[in-house]
Amino acid sequence: MATHPLTRVIRFSAFAGLCAAVLIGSASTASAQRCPGPAGFNKWLQGFKQEAIAEGVSARTVNAALNGVTYNPKVIARDRAQGVFAQDFLTFQRRMANKNRLAAGKARLKRYAPVFKQVEQQYGVPGPVLVAFWGLETDYGAFMGKMDSIRALATLSYDCRRPEKFRPQLMDALRVLDRGDLRRNQMIGPTHGEVGQFQFQPSTYYNFAVDYDGDGRRDLVKSVPDSLASAANYLAAKGWQPGQPWLEEVIVPNNLPWDQADVTIQRPRLFWSQYGVKYRNGQPVPADATPTALLLPMGRNGPAFLAYPNFINIYLDWNHSLVYSTTAGYFATRLAGAPPLRAGNPEPFSGAESKQMQRLLRQRGYDVGKVDGVIGALTRKAIREMQLQYGLPADGYPSHALLRKLQAGG
Repeated sequence: MATHPLTRVIRFSAFAGLCAAVLIGSASTASAQRCPGPAGFNKWLQGFKQEAIAEGVSARTVNAALNGVTYNPKVIARDRAQGVFAQDFLTFQRRMANKNRLAAGKARLKRYAPVFKQVEQQYGVPGPVLVAFWGLETDYGAFMGKMDSIRALATLSYDCRRPEKFRPQLMDALRVLDRGDLRRNQMIGPTHGEVGQFQFQPSTYYNFAVDYDGDGRRDLVKSVPDSLASAANYLAAKGWQPGQPWLEEVIVPNNLPWDQADVTIQRPRLFWSQYGVKYRNGQPVPADATPTALLLPMGRNGPAFLAYPNFINIYLDWNHSLVYSTTAGYFATRLAGAPPLRAGNPEPFSGAESKQMQRLLRQRGYDVGKVDGVIGALTRKAIREMQLQYGLPADGYPSHALLRKLQAGG
């Protein structure tokens, strides 16, 4: 599942499992160069087999799953070249939450209406929320990846950069097989071993998968009821608040304290109401204590949303990328009946310009993470601080006015 957007246009099949890959992250080139090659893989694999048996996985499952598994250099190459969410929100959502995917999602809400009703009654998660993730992750099960997940996880577990992240995933993949949920040849997915219609990592699969069709197996590859209920079970376990919104589009005035508009800053709705923030239909935001954050994914001149705890705590846990999470949340509102968003008139800002801004901010001493053109939380924070310093509207979104000031070195 989950992590969570690319600097180039990609086929949807290449997107499958990207959300989990974003959560896992990537290593530096220097670190990658220190890793050993495949020469020691077989010896390592024999040791891991013994470890799995010692942890209670049956020898039959261990041997059936791991015998003959070889090091996969393609997995390492793809992992080190892993793309990130560098497209802006409007570009990404237009491509991913398009008319065809919206129509297909609505059709599935009707087709599986009894399942969605029962799932929501049990777990509190609405159908549109599940369908949006389902559509974005695998195009409703059409593209779940083509790599041997066990081989991919074994390769990444042996690799020196992040074995502590992947060895538990490999162990839980074996446990999923040992439990009888899937056959070995069904463990197919993208680069980082994600499996199923919601691209669960194996540990998520093992801990949260549900047998909802009553056949005695937790089948998240073939069974739609199992897949939907398992995703809802996971969201509920993470703290989904039943009956509460996640995102609501709003109209913002020109006199807001823009430095307060960020998904990391929660204010009661009263705060936004006092500044004249209104819902899309023109109704004022209630002047109550409901916690919200004002989300401006394209800055003060672009679309605006009130983000609620279900978005802040759940969507951003599923995928740390704000572009992906906002798209998933917005797509769910469309499936629930909301109109298309108001795009506004945001200032175009290219990936190359974003990288240049990150380099200039780094020169000022700011930690912006990797210089990759992705306007993530660290970059937004640095931009906001510099906007305040220069007396610019501090919405945390890059602008040419800020870029010029940073270039001038003032």
